[in-house]
Amino acid sequence: MANYKKISDRIEEIMIDNPRTAPTLKWVNIVNAGKNEIDYLRKNYDFDLAHLKAAAASVSFQRPQIFRGTGYLFLVMHFPTFQDDKIISGEVDFFVGHGFLITVHNNNLKALVDFFNLGKKSPNSLLAYSLESSAILLYEILGHLLDSCYNLLDENSIKINEVEDLIFSSQQSEAVEMILNLRRNIVNIRKVMQNHKNILQTLMDMESTLVEKIAIKKYYNSLVEHSKRIWESLDNQKELIEVLNNTNESLLNDRMTDIMKTLTIFSVIVFPLTLLAAIFGMNAKYMPFVEHPMGFWMILGIMLLCSFGMLLFFKHKRWI
Repeated sequence: MANYKKISDRIEEIMIDNPRTAPTLKWVNIVNAGKNEIDYLRKNYDFDLAHLKAAAASVSFQRPQIFRGTGYLFLVMHFPTFQDDKIISGEVDFFVGHGFLITVHNNNLKALVDFFNLGKKSPNSLLAYSLESSAILLYEILGHLLDSCYNLLDENSIKINEVEDLIFSSQQSEAVEMILNLRRNIVNIRKVMQNHKNILQTLMDMESTLVEKIAIKKYYNSLVEHSKRIWESLDNQKELIEVLNNTNESLLNDRMTDIMKTLTIFSVIVFPLTLLAAIFGMNAKYMPFVEHPMGFWMILGIMLLCSFGMLLFFKHKRWI
């Protein structure tokens, strides 16, 4: 069973207690940790002050890190999450020790929130319920957070297909903004995920009094494989969006070239007309055709003949 307790607005606690085994596992979940929450941890746990300050909401690490304290591990991990249609880095800090696991985050990782709610409602569905090991509970949490990354990759794949459809339906201008957003999101996910494999491999060396080390290695090795597959998918999406971006730029350039070609031909054809109009617009005393009764039509004919001659010249050169 699981005994749930709401300690404060920002602190919740689950006691995961399997009647068939003697130990009890405590999971404390802290959202937007501030001074009061850090004071709570100081009073109830013997954590290093530097680790407690690092877990405060006002401090954010730029990369995942793992520290060994006295009788516990302090772990900083980042996972991608959506915010205002943009993928950002969501940080979660773990304090992992014998019989307890503490998560500190800013409530922007939906997968973690959902998994904590699952622990409240259905604790016997957790692997940690059977083994009552904090190392196994950490494995399950990290597994759910990594699984949530696949949802983001699926969203990227859908948008990549939409971009491809836009590009080949002659809507290159509309595709530009989507391509830029996709490139930004893929780069952001890559920045978040780039060091996960190293941290997970370090966690494979954890020891537990309840679970054999070979079993822990097996569980965490599956997380490493997850991380590798996510990275491979990101590489594929990065290559795809770069190819689509190059294709879109080529089509835009071709379109611009056609426009410039049309404008150039038009201006060259109009040039002799403008020249003739300027010549016959001079106030010279003796101008051909000026005094002739059909002078206007003769001049207009010369203009049309020049334009037709330019069109024939362009056709001969295969410019049109």
